[in-house]
Amino acid sequence: MTIPVKQLSDPVVRAFVTALNANDEPGLFEVLAPGATMSDDGSDRDVRQWLDKEVFASRGHMDVESEADDGRSLVAAYRNDTWGEMRTKWDFSVEGGKVSRFETGQA
Repeated sequence: MTIPVKQLSDPVVRAFVTALNANDEPGLFEVLAPGATMSDDGSDRDVRQWLDKEVFASRGHMDVESEADDGRSLVAAYRNDTWGEMRTKWDFSVEGGKVSRFETGQA
């Protein structure tokens, strides 16, 4: 069973997931802090390049299964046109109402 995005606890994480699922590039970059960083399976990546490839060009989508750490840690079924669907973990650092870092990888 999944958690409806509108019920995610952290408003910044909720905005991130909402924009990602809508393939809303301006909206997703609006929720990211200037200089935001990220990692995928433990390797740091360029945020813009990763989002372009893994989300926007391949229609990424998250179905959140659970949340922890006041909504800043998610387990989700993530799918895109490149890799299909996989179970993933997402951890978010939020500062000043923006995502300053997110880490994702297979759960």
